[in-house]
Amino acid sequence: MSGAVTPGLVCAHHHIYSALARGMPPPPRTPTSFGEILEQVWWRLDTALDLEMIEWSARLAALEALEVGTTTIIDHHESPNAIEGSLTAIVDAAAEVGVRVLPAYGVTDRHGSDGARRGLDENRRFLDDGGRGWVGIHAAFTCSDETIEEAAALAREMSVGVHVHVHEGVEDEGAADRLARHSRHNWLLAHCVHLPTDHPLRGTVLHNPASNLNNAVGYADPRRFANPVALGTDGIGADMLGIFRLAFYLHRSVDVTASPEMAWSWLETGWSLVPEARLDRVLWSYEPMEPWHLAFTPGPRPIEIEVGGTVVWNEGGPTQVDPAEIRAKAAEQAARLHARL
Repeated sequence: MSGAVTPGLVCAHHHIYSALARGMPPPPRTPTSFGEILEQVWWRLDTALDLEMIEWSARLAALEALEVGTTTIIDHHESPNAIEGSLTAIVDAAAEVGVRVLPAYGVTDRHGSDGARRGLDENRRFLDDGGRGWVGIHAAFTCSDETIEEAAALAREMSVGVHVHVHEGVEDEGAADRLARHSRHNWLLAHCVHLPTDHPLRGTVLHNPASNLNNAVGYADPRRFANPVALGTDGIGADMLGIFRLAFYLHRSVDVTASPEMAWSWLETGWSLVPEARLDRVLWSYEPMEPWHLAFTPGPRPIEIEVGGTVVWNEGGPTQVDPAEIRAKAAEQAARLHARL
Protein backbone atom coordinates (compact mmCIF):
# COMPACT_ATOMS: atom_id res chain seq x y z
CA MET A 1 0.00 0.00 0.00
CA SER A 2 1.37 3.42 -0.97
CA GLY A 3 1.08 6.59 1.06
CA ALA A 4 2.62 8.26 4.06
CA VAL A 5 2.16 7.29 7.72
CA THR A 6 1.41 9.66 10.60
CA PRO A 7 0.36 9.17 14.22
CA GLY A 8 -3.36 9.25 14.92
CA LEU A 9 -4.73 12.79 14.91
CA VAL A 10 -6.13 14.33 18.10
CA CYS A 11 -9.22 16.52 18.36
CA ALA A 12 -8.41 18.53 21.47
CA HIS A 13 -11.91 19.98 22.01
CA HIS A 14 -15.13 18.28 20.90
CA HIS A 15 -18.77 18.06 21.91
CA ILE A 16 -19.61 14.53 20.81
CA TYR A 17 -23.32 14.90 21.50
CA SER A 18 -23.51 17.46 18.69
CA ALA A 19 -23.29 14.59 16.19
CA LEU A 20 -27.07 14.28 16.59
CA ALA A 21 -27.76 18.01 16.16
CA ARG A 22 -27.72 18.08 12.36
CA GLY A 23 -31.16 18.71 10.96
CA MET A 24 -32.59 19.78 14.30
CA PRO A 25 -35.66 22.03 14.21
CA PRO A 26 -34.99 25.77 14.08
CA PRO A 27 -34.95 27.56 17.41
CA PRO A 28 -38.04 29.44 18.64
CA ARG A 29 -36.48 32.65 17.40
CA THR A 30 -33.40 33.45 15.34
CA PRO A 31 -30.37 34.03 17.58
CA THR A 32 -28.65 37.36 17.06
CA SER A 33 -25.71 36.90 19.46
CA PHE A 34 -23.54 34.14 20.84
CA GLY A 35 -25.46 34.18 24.11
CA GLU A 36 -28.70 33.66 22.22
CA ILE A 37 -27.14 30.80 20.22
CA LEU A 38 -26.38 29.07 23.52
CA GLU A 39 -29.84 29.71 24.92
CA GLN A 40 -31.86 28.98 21.78
CA VAL A 41 -29.85 26.05 20.38
CA TRP A 42 -27.29 24.25 22.53
CA TRP A 43 -28.83 24.62 25.98
CA ARG A 44 -32.16 23.38 24.63
CA LEU A 45 -30.42 20.46 22.93
CA ASP A 46 -28.35 19.29 25.90
CA THR A 47 -31.36 19.23 28.26
CA ALA A 48 -33.15 16.86 25.84
CA LEU A 49 -30.40 14.21 25.82
CA ASP A 50 -30.72 10.78 27.42
CA LEU A 51 -28.13 8.01 27.75
CA GLU A 52 -29.24 6.11 24.65
CA MET A 53 -28.86 9.24 22.54
CA ILE A 54 -25.47 9.92 24.09
CA GLU A 55 -24.22 6.41 23.30
CA TRP A 56 -25.21 6.54 19.64
CA SER A 57 -23.86 10.05 19.20
CA ALA A 58 -20.52 8.73 20.50
CA ARG A 59 -20.54 5.80 18.07
CA LEU A 60 -21.34 8.12 15.16
CA ALA A 61 -18.76 10.72 16.19
CA ALA A 62 -16.11 7.99 16.57
CA LEU A 63 -16.92 6.53 13.15
CA GLU A 64 -16.66 9.94 11.54
CA ALA A 65 -13.39 10.57 13.38
CA LEU A 66 -11.79 7.44 11.95
CA GLU A 67 -12.96 8.43 8.47
CA VAL A 68 -10.58 11.41 8.70
CA GLY A 69 -7.70 9.79 10.61
CA THR A 70 -8.58 11.05 14.10
CA THR A 71 -8.00 8.37 16.74
CA THR A 72 -8.36 10.46 19.92
CA ILE A 73 -11.03 12.90 21.07
CA ILE A 74 -10.91 15.15 24.11
CA ASP A 75 -14.60 15.65 24.82
CA HIS A 76 -16.47 18.28 26.82
CA HIS A 77 -19.91 16.92 27.67
CA GLU A 78 -23.16 18.23 29.16
CA SER A 79 -26.51 16.43 29.50
CA PRO A 80 -28.23 17.92 32.57
CA ASN A 81 -31.08 15.37 32.55
CA ALA A 82 -28.77 12.39 31.99
CA ILE A 83 -25.63 13.11 33.99
CA GLU A 84 -24.93 9.92 35.92
CA GLY A 85 -22.94 7.45 33.82
CA SER A 86 -22.75 9.76 30.80
CA LEU A 87 -18.96 9.92 30.62
CA THR A 88 -18.60 6.15 30.74
CA ALA A 89 -21.32 5.79 28.10
CA ILE A 90 -19.36 8.05 25.75
CA VAL A 91 -16.01 6.37 26.31
CA ASP A 92 -17.35 2.82 25.99
CA ALA A 93 -19.40 3.52 22.86
CA ALA A 94 -16.47 5.22 21.09
CA ALA A 95 -14.14 2.39 22.12
CA GLU A 96 -16.41 -0.10 20.32
CA VAL A 97 -15.55 1.75 17.12
CA GLY A 98 -11.86 2.01 17.99
CA VAL A 99 -11.50 5.63 19.11
CA ARG A 100 -10.22 6.70 22.53
CA VAL A 101 -12.10 9.51 24.26
CA LEU A 102 -10.87 11.52 27.24
CA PRO A 103 -13.96 13.32 28.53
CA ALA A 104 -15.01 15.85 31.13
CA TYR A 105 -18.46 16.75 32.39
CA GLY A 106 -19.01 20.51 32.15
CA VAL A 107 -20.15 21.59 35.60
CA THR A 108 -22.55 24.54 35.62
CA ASP A 109 -24.99 26.32 37.88
CA ARG A 110 -27.48 26.79 35.04
CA HIS A 111 -29.59 24.05 36.60
CA GLY A 112 -29.16 25.03 40.22
CA SER A 113 -26.82 23.84 42.95
CA ASP A 114 -28.10 20.25 42.65
CA GLY A 115 -27.21 20.17 38.96
CA ALA A 116 -23.73 21.48 39.74
CA ARG A 117 -23.27 18.87 42.45
CA ARG A 118 -24.36 16.04 40.16
CA GLY A 119 -21.90 17.24 37.52
CA LEU A 120 -19.06 17.25 40.04
CA ASP A 121 -20.09 13.78 41.19
CA GLU A 122 -20.02 12.44 37.62
CA ASN A 123 -16.49 13.75 37.11
CA ARG A 124 -15.42 12.15 40.40
CA ARG A 125 -17.17 8.84 39.67
CA PHE A 126 -15.60 8.53 36.23
CA LEU A 127 -12.08 9.34 37.44
CA ASP A 128 -12.44 7.16 40.55
CA ASP A 129 -13.41 4.26 38.30
CA GLY A 130 -10.13 4.58 36.44
CA GLY A 131 -11.33 6.74 33.57
CA ARG A 132 -8.92 9.13 31.87
CA GLY A 133 -9.98 12.70 31.36
CA TRP A 134 -10.34 16.10 32.98
CA VAL A 135 -12.74 17.75 35.39
CA GLY A 136 -15.08 19.93 33.34
CA ILE A 137 -16.38 23.44 33.94
CA HIS A 138 -18.82 24.79 31.38
CA ALA A 139 -17.67 28.42 31.57
CA ALA A 140 -17.08 30.88 34.36
CA PHE A 141 -20.11 33.00 33.44
CA THR A 142 -22.46 30.06 34.12
CA CYS A 143 -20.82 29.10 37.41
CA SER A 144 -20.63 30.59 40.88
CA ASP A 145 -17.24 31.16 42.43
CA GLU A 146 -18.04 28.29 44.81
CA THR A 147 -18.65 25.85 41.95
CA ILE A 148 -15.42 26.92 40.24
CA GLU A 149 -13.55 26.41 43.51
CA GLU A 150 -15.05 22.95 44.01
CA ALA A 151 -14.26 21.84 40.47
CA ALA A 152 -10.69 23.09 40.69
CA ALA A 153 -10.25 21.39 44.06
CA LEU A 154 -11.59 18.11 42.66
CA ALA A 155 -9.14 18.31 39.76
CA ARG A 156 -6.23 18.81 42.15
CA GLU A 157 -7.44 15.94 44.32
CA MET A 158 -7.68 13.62 41.31
CA SER A 159 -4.35 14.84 39.85
CA VAL A 160 -5.91 16.00 36.60
CA GLY A 161 -6.56 19.34 34.97
CA VAL A 162 -9.73 21.30 34.28
CA HIS A 163 -11.31 21.54 30.81
CA VAL A 164 -13.20 24.84 30.55
CA HIS A 165 -14.54 27.29 27.97
CA VAL A 166 -12.77 30.64 28.43
CA HIS A 167 -13.76 33.99 26.91
CA GLU A 168 -15.44 32.36 23.91
CA GLY A 169 -17.81 35.33 23.66
CA VAL A 170 -18.21 38.70 25.33
CA GLU A 171 -20.63 37.02 27.75
CA ASP A 172 -17.63 35.52 29.57
CA GLU A 173 -15.97 38.84 30.37
CA GLY A 174 -13.93 38.63 33.54
CA ALA A 175 -13.39 34.87 33.32
CA ALA A 176 -9.60 35.13 33.46
CA ASP A 177 -9.69 36.99 36.75
CA ARG A 178 -12.10 34.47 38.28
CA LEU A 179 -10.13 31.43 37.09
CA ALA A 180 -6.56 32.69 37.45
CA ARG A 181 -5.76 31.58 41.00
CA HIS A 182 -7.06 28.08 40.29
CA SER A 183 -5.45 27.40 36.91
CA ARG A 184 -2.62 24.93 36.47
CA HIS A 185 -0.41 23.92 33.56
CA ASN A 186 -2.57 20.84 32.95
CA TRP A 187 -5.73 22.89 32.33
CA LEU A 188 -7.41 23.04 28.92
CA LEU A 189 -8.62 26.54 27.99
CA ALA A 190 -11.10 26.28 25.13
CA HIS A 191 -11.57 29.15 22.64
CA CYS A 192 -9.95 32.18 24.38
CA VAL A 193 -11.22 34.46 21.61
CA HIS A 194 -11.58 37.49 23.88
CA LEU A 195 -8.90 36.51 26.37
CA PRO A 196 -6.38 39.35 26.85
CA THR A 197 -2.97 38.56 25.42
CA ASP A 198 -1.29 39.21 28.79
CA HIS A 199 -3.76 37.04 30.72
CA PRO A 200 -2.67 35.18 33.89
CA LEU A 201 -4.08 31.72 33.04
CA ARG A 202 -1.96 28.60 32.90
CA GLY A 203 -2.81 25.72 30.59
CA THR A 204 -3.14 24.82 26.91
CA VAL A 205 -5.27 27.07 24.70
CA LEU A 206 -7.67 25.05 22.53
CA HIS A 207 -8.21 26.89 19.23
CA ASN A 208 -11.53 26.15 17.47
CA PRO A 209 -11.47 28.27 14.30
CA ALA A 210 -14.48 26.73 12.49
CA SER A 211 -16.78 27.07 15.49
CA ASN A 212 -15.61 30.62 16.21
CA LEU A 213 -16.43 31.63 12.65
CA ASN A 214 -19.80 29.87 12.79
CA ASN A 215 -20.75 31.63 16.02
CA ALA A 216 -19.42 35.03 14.85
CA VAL A 217 -17.42 35.48 18.06
CA GLY A 218 -14.20 36.60 16.35
CA TYR A 219 -10.71 35.30 15.65
CA ALA A 220 -8.74 34.11 18.67
CA ASP A 221 -5.34 34.60 16.94
CA PRO A 222 -3.69 32.10 19.30
CA ARG A 223 -0.14 32.90 18.15
CA ARG A 224 -0.33 35.86 20.57
CA PHE A 225 -0.39 33.62 23.63
CA ALA A 226 2.63 32.26 25.51
CA ASN A 227 0.55 29.14 26.32
CA PRO A 228 0.78 25.97 24.25
CA VAL A 229 -1.95 25.82 21.60
CA ALA A 230 -3.88 22.78 20.35
CA LEU A 231 -6.64 22.46 17.76
CA GLY A 232 -10.25 21.41 18.26
CA THR A 233 -13.58 21.45 16.45
CA ASP A 234 -16.04 22.37 19.24
CA GLY A 235 -18.43 19.72 17.96
CA ILE A 236 -18.19 20.29 14.19
CA GLY A 237 -16.89 16.81 13.37
CA ALA A 238 -13.29 15.70 13.90
CA ASP A 239 -11.59 16.55 10.60
CA MET A 240 -8.32 17.75 12.04
CA LEU A 241 -6.59 18.19 8.68
CA GLY A 242 -9.44 20.48 7.66
CA ILE A 243 -9.15 22.38 10.93
CA PHE A 244 -5.38 22.66 10.43
CA ARG A 245 -5.95 24.23 7.00
CA LEU A 246 -8.53 26.66 8.34
CA ALA A 247 -6.26 27.62 11.25
CA PHE A 248 -3.49 28.36 8.75
CA TYR A 249 -5.74 30.38 6.45
CA LEU A 250 -7.01 32.51 9.34
CA HIS A 251 -3.44 33.08 10.52
CA ARG A 252 -2.49 34.01 6.97
CA SER A 253 -5.41 36.46 6.78
CA VAL A 254 -3.77 38.66 9.41
CA ASP A 255 -0.12 37.93 8.50
CA VAL A 256 0.81 37.35 4.87
CA THR A 257 4.19 35.95 5.98
CA ALA A 258 2.51 33.17 8.00
CA SER A 259 3.67 29.61 7.39
CA PRO A 260 1.47 26.52 7.77
CA GLU A 261 4.14 25.15 10.06
CA MET A 262 2.71 27.13 12.98
CA ALA A 263 -0.80 25.71 12.54
CA TRP A 264 0.79 22.28 12.15
CA SER A 265 2.60 22.75 15.45
CA TRP A 266 -0.80 23.42 17.05
CA LEU A 267 -2.04 20.12 15.59
CA GLU A 268 1.02 18.36 17.01
CA THR A 269 0.26 19.67 20.51
CA GLY A 270 -2.54 17.11 20.62
CA TRP A 271 0.12 14.40 20.87
CA SER A 272 1.57 16.15 23.92
CA LEU A 273 -1.87 16.13 25.56
CA VAL A 274 -2.47 12.45 24.75
CA PRO A 275 0.95 10.84 24.18
CA GLU A 276 -0.38 7.38 23.29
CA ALA A 277 -2.02 8.85 20.18
CA ARG A 278 1.51 9.40 18.86
CA LEU A 279 1.89 5.61 18.81
CA ASP A 280 -1.24 5.10 16.71
CA ARG A 281 -0.59 4.54 13.02
CA VAL A 282 -2.50 6.09 10.12
CA LEU A 283 -1.57 5.14 6.56
CA TRP A 284 -2.85 7.85 4.24
CA SER A 285 -3.84 7.92 0.58
CA TYR A 286 -1.42 10.80 -0.01
CA GLU A 287 2.23 11.66 0.47
CA PRO A 288 4.07 13.57 1.72
CA MET A 289 1.98 14.30 4.81
CA GLU A 290 3.74 17.54 5.67
CA PRO A 291 2.45 21.06 6.31
CA TRP A 292 3.21 22.84 3.05
CA HIS A 293 1.58 20.06 1.02
CA LEU A 294 -1.43 19.53 3.28
CA ALA A 295 -2.22 23.24 3.56
CA PHE A 296 -3.22 23.16 -0.12
CA THR A 297 -4.27 19.53 -0.60
CA PRO A 298 -7.81 18.74 0.51
CA GLY A 299 -8.89 15.15 0.41
CA PRO A 300 -6.25 12.81 1.90
CA ARG A 301 -8.06 9.84 3.46
CA PRO A 302 -6.85 7.02 5.70
CA ILE A 303 -6.24 3.64 4.11
CA GLU A 304 -5.45 1.79 7.34
CA ILE A 305 -5.52 2.83 10.99
CA GLU A 306 -4.06 1.10 14.03
CA VAL A 307 -5.06 2.22 17.52
CA GLY A 308 -3.16 0.63 20.40
CA GLY A 309 -1.82 -2.02 18.02
CA THR A 310 -5.28 -3.03 16.73
CA VAL A 311 -6.33 -2.37 13.13
CA VAL A 312 -9.61 -0.46 13.47
CA TRP A 313 -9.86 0.84 9.89
CA ASN A 314 -8.97 -0.97 6.68
CA GLU A 315 -10.02 -0.93 3.04
CA GLY A 316 -12.25 2.08 3.42
CA GLY A 317 -14.17 1.11 6.51
CA PRO A 318 -14.09 0.21 10.21
CA THR A 319 -13.11 -3.31 11.20
CA GLN A 320 -14.99 -3.58 14.51
CA VAL A 321 -18.46 -2.20 13.77
CA ASP A 322 -21.07 -1.99 11.03
CA PRO A 323 -21.08 1.63 9.82
CA ALA A 324 -24.53 1.31 8.22
CA GLU A 325 -25.99 0.19 11.54
CA ILE A 326 -24.36 3.07 13.40
CA ARG A 327 -25.69 5.63 10.95
CA ALA A 328 -29.17 4.13 10.98
CA LYS A 329 -29.40 3.89 14.77
CA ALA A 330 -27.90 7.37 15.21
CA ALA A 331 -30.52 8.73 12.80
CA GLU A 332 -33.25 7.12 14.94
CA GLN A 333 -31.83 8.74 18.08
CA ALA A 334 -31.49 12.09 16.31
CA ALA A 335 -35.19 11.91 15.40
CA ARG A 336 -36.05 11.19 19.05
CA LEU A 337 -33.91 14.11 20.15
CA HIS A 338 -35.37 16.53 17.62
CA ALA A 339 -38.89 15.55 18.60
CA ARG A 340 -38.19 16.78 22.11
CA LEU A 341 -37.14 20.24 20.98
